[in-house]
Amino acid sequence: MKTNLISWIQEGNITIPAILFSEYRNMNLNEYELVLLLNIMTFIEKGNDFPTPEELSLRMTISTSECNELLRRLIQKGFIEIMDEYSSEGIRFEKYSVKPLWERLVDQFLINHKNKETVNKQSEETDVYTCFEKEFGRPLSPFECESLAMWMDDDHHDPVIIKAALREAVMSGKLNFRYIDRILFEWKKNGIKTIEQAKNQGRKFRQKQTQNRPVQESSQPSSSSVPFYNWLDQ
Repeated sequence: MKTNLISWIQEGNITIPAILFSEYRNMNLNEYELVLLLNIMTFIEKGNDFPTPEELSLRMTISTSECNELLRRLIQKGFIEIMDEYSSEGIRFEKYSVKPLWERLVDQFLINHKNKETVNKQSEETDVYTCFEKEFGRPLSPFECESLAMWMDDDHHDPVIIKAALREAVMSGKLNFRYIDRILFEWKKNGIKTIEQAKNQGRKFRQKQTQNRPVQESSQPSSSSVPFYNWLDQ
C-alpha cells in the first residue's frame, strides 16, 4: 500500500490555469484538442519534451492517425510549436513548446477584461443620463445630452464625478448645466478625481460659505438648512 502511494506521488502534478477550462471554447479549441494539450504538458512535466503520437493516443480515446491530425491542427492554429534544441554534446533534438498556448490565453483574458470594462462603462454612462433625468424631472434635451457626452468623451470626467457635481448643483439650488459645467471645471483644475475628493471639496466650500455668512438674529429662522456656495462666482 505504501509503495503504491509513493508511486502515485511520483507521478507528479501539473498546474493548469482555471481560465483555460472556461475559455478554451472561445479560443476555438474543442475537447479533444484540450485533452491532447493537457497530455503534452504532462509528458513535458515528466521530462519527455517530444512525446510521439503513439504515446499520446494511448492516453486518449483516439487513434494514432487522429492524434497526428490533432497535433497538426494545434500547430496550424498556433497553440503549440515544435522547437529545435541542442544537447550539451551538440546533438539536435526536437521538443514541443506550449508557450503559444499561454500567449493566446493571456490575449483572451485581456479581451475579456476589456469587454467587461466596456460594458461597465456603458452601464455607468447610462446611469448618468438616468440620474440627470430624475433630478431634472424630464427627458434631457439634445443639447443637454450632447453636453453630458462631451463631459465624458472630451473632458474625460468620470461618470461618478459627474453625478457628484449634479448632487452639488442640487444642494446649491442651481440645477442647470452651466452651473454643473463650472463645478466640473473647478474640480478638474484642482485635481479632483475621486468621489471622496469631490465630497471633501464640496464640504469645505460649504463650511467656508457658512463661516462667511452674517450671524442671524435668533428670532429670524434660517431660510435654508443647506449652506449655498455659488460656483459661478469662482
